[in-house]
Amino acid sequence: MADAVPQPVKRKRERDAEEAEDSCTVDKEGGVGNGTSAPVRLPFSGFRVQKVLRESARDKIIFLHGKVNEASGVGDGEDAVVILEKTPFQVEQVAQLLTGSPELQLQFSNDIYSTYHLFPPRQLSDVKTTVVYPATEKHLQKYLRQDLHLIRETGDDYRKITLPYLESQSLSIQWVYNILDKKAEADRIIFENPDPSDGFVLIPDLKWNQQQEAILQRYQVKGDRLRVYLHYLPSYYHLHVHFTALGFEAPGSGVERAHLLAEVIENLEYDATYYQQRTLTFALRADDPLLTLLQEAQPS
Repeated sequence: MADAVPQPVKRKRERDAEEAEDSCTVDKEGGVGNGTSAPVRLPFSGFRVQKVLRESARDKIIFLHGKVNEASGVGDGEDAVVILEKTPFQVEQVAQLLTGSPELQLQFSNDIYSTYHLFPPRQLSDVKTTVVYPATEKHLQKYLRQDLHLIRETGDDYRKITLPYLESQSLSIQWVYNILDKKAEADRIIFENPDPSDGFVLIPDLKWNQQQEAILQRYQVKGDRLRVYLHYLPSYYHLHVHFTALGFEAPGSGVERAHLLAEVIENLEYDATYYQQRTLTFALRADDPLLTLLQEAQPS
C-alpha cells in the first residue's frame, strides 16, 4: 500500500442518477463533519459485538456488527457497523519503529533469520476506523461475507429486470451531493471543474488514507502508469470514474467488474447504443435479490 497512488473518484453532476447506498459522517442533527485533528468521540456509547461480518488477514481488515446505546441491557440497543483496518506504513516515519529501544518479543531465531513481534509507539499504531451508524439491515447485508456468482446480463435483461429492480430500491446518495455542494469533505477536493453541465469533482477514495508518500508523487504519475476505469455494477448509481496506480492491486479492478474508461469511450464513439446491445458479465453476492431475478430469467 505504501507505493499506491490514491483512488480518486470523479463525481459528475447528474442529479437524476439512480440512488444507491453508501455512508457519510452525519450527526443526529443532520450536520456533516469533516476531518479534524482534535480528539473526538464515537457517535454512540458502548459497542457489544454481535457478529464478525467479514475479515481479511491479507488486507488487515475486519467488519463488525454491534449493538450500541444499550440503556438497560441486551436487546434494546441500536445497530452499528464498525470497520477496523490497519493503516499502511508511512515511508517517512517507518524508520522510527527501529530507532532507540523498540519493544520486541522474539518469536524464533535460526541462523541469520529471526522474527519478532514489534509494538510500535502510539503515534505509529493507529487503526483506521469507519463507522456506519445507525446501520440498517441493508448495511449489515452489504458488509456480510457472501459467495459470489457470475451472471451474464443481456440488454433485454437490463431493461426488463435490472433497471426495474434498481428503481425499486430506496437507497440514498446524499453523501455524494454533500460533496458536490461542499457540505462535506471540501478540504479533500483535489480538483474541481465548476461547469454546470460537464463539471466534476476529483476527490480521494475513502479507502485511501491520504498519508502515504504517494501523495507527493500523484501529480507526476504519467497516464501509462494509471488504471482508469468504471465499475459495472457500480457501488452507487452516480457516474464516477476510478483512478489507481498499475502497481496497486485495487479492490474491484478485476475483469468481471472494471471497464477501462478509454475503451468505454471508444465503444460509444463507434456506436452510441453499444452498451444497450452488449451482454455484460459481472459478479453478484449469493444473497443479492437481483441474482435470483436474473438467474430465473436464464434459459434452462
